[in-house]
Amino acid sequence: MPAEHTPLLADLRLDPPGPVRTATLWAVLATGLLSMLLLGDGLALNLLIVAVPATLAAYFAAQKGGRRPRPWSLVWAVGGLGLLVVPALRDAGWPSFLAIVSALALGSLALHGSRTWTGILLSPLGIFDAIFTGVRWGWRGVRERGGGARGAGPVLRAVAVTAVLLVVFGALFAGADAAFADLLGDLIPDASVSGSPWRVLLLVMGVVGALAVAHTAASPVRWDRLVVNPGRARGRVEWALPLIVLNVLFAAFNVVQLTVLFGGYDTVLDKTGLSYSDYARQGFWQLLLATLLTLVVIVFALRWAPRDGAQDRTLVRAVLGTFCVMTLVVVASAVRRMDMYVEAYGLTRLRISVVSVELWLGVIVLLIMAAGIWGAQWLPRAVAASAAAGVLAFGLLSPDALIAERNVQRYEETGKFDFDYTRQLSADAVPELDRLPEPERSCALKEIVDGLESDGEPWFATSLGESRARRIIEERPVSVDPGFCGESRDDPYSSY
Repeated sequence: MPAEHTPLLADLRLDPPGPVRTATLWAVLATGLLSMLLLGDGLALNLLIVAVPATLAAYFAAQKGGRRPRPWSLVWAVGGLGLLVVPALRDAGWPSFLAIVSALALGSLALHGSRTWTGILLSPLGIFDAIFTGVRWGWRGVRERGGGARGAGPVLRAVAVTAVLLVVFGALFAGADAAFADLLGDLIPDASVSGSPWRVLLLVMGVVGALAVAHTAASPVRWDRLVVNPGRARGRVEWALPLIVLNVLFAAFNVVQLTVLFGGYDTVLDKTGLSYSDYARQGFWQLLLATLLTLVVIVFALRWAPRDGAQDRTLVRAVLGTFCVMTLVVVASAVRRMDMYVEAYGLTRLRISVVSVELWLGVIVLLIMAAGIWGAQWLPRAVAASAAAGVLAFGLLSPDALIAERNVQRYEETGKFDFDYTRQLSADAVPELDRLPEPERSCALKEIVDGLESDGEPWFATSLGESRARRIIEERPVSVDPGFCGESRDDPYSSY
């Protein structure tokens, strides 16, 4: 007799969710309707508005399943919603994209309650696994409430009739009074027939996504049950000798770096024959890669570390602690090299991004050192929280505005300005670029202003950065002869 087939995640998932609550269905419906009405014009505050009923759907489903929110789950949920503030504030797409992806990751952690490295890395897969099961679960709930005087059917019909009446009489009043039509245009999303297929798709995506989230909250996949066996412990000499030699190499390198960091540039540059900026650029990428490889070495060193008693634990802490301290000096050297290069050629998106990554890697090293003292049970969640906090800070600080501010400051000090690169920035840079004198101001702002649509987007799809830029341009319009604004790229490595 053939063996019965067992689903892949059957051993990892909790008991199947019970019947779906009416409150969950209403929250799912609200998510779908808001997605249809708000998300078709771009992403800004509307994304946070849509996320609120989806979060409520998850809360109602978890409550029905007997799950109570734990402190870390609340941290992930609040952090995910906080990250969705970034698209509402910033016009630049790249920090907003990072914030949205990070918000989805934190949402998956809140739903699954994962604690281990495996659980944190695999949590997002649980939501995708629940897409089809969530739809079936929700449909059963709708069918159960479809009949009877107290069922959902009469309520849904009442909602449909109300919507039709509002559309009909709203259109009549808008046609009768222009001021009322303008008011409706500002408050109500565009629901024209030409955009109907796209709106319907957004409705379906909102409903399906909310059902997947609610189903996951009611019956999450317990990824923490996947056990990764520890590596075979090595002998003290076999384990420690390579790391001690590596520590000596790091120490020798760091002695040179500390000399440079404390002002020994002239001696080093005379010996190497490199310019100030070339010396900074030459070493940054190597040091960034060295930091990444250091974390890989630490992971494998912990996996194969001797663990027979107190002496082994002391050896591991001493060797890896020294290694982490040496790595922090490498991180400081890499950041200082990039600072030198920015002083010479200005700030760009790539430069500010890689420095942010290097600083985050330094934070991870500090967390590893803390875990060596107080235990590593909290380390996976702390690393995930540090990544989310870094993305949130990155978005709130407005990298495009920082780039513009640094380059305007450089122009004031040296008279050099890369107009060609500045034209690629978003509306977030407008307040800083507005400080330039004319005609340089108009040259820097011209293409950014051309990228702003004349009519603008609805209030819920317009970021604070774009709104602020529009006000500045309205007060001081851009006016310059197009032939006057030539390319001025003084940075031979502008793409870097």
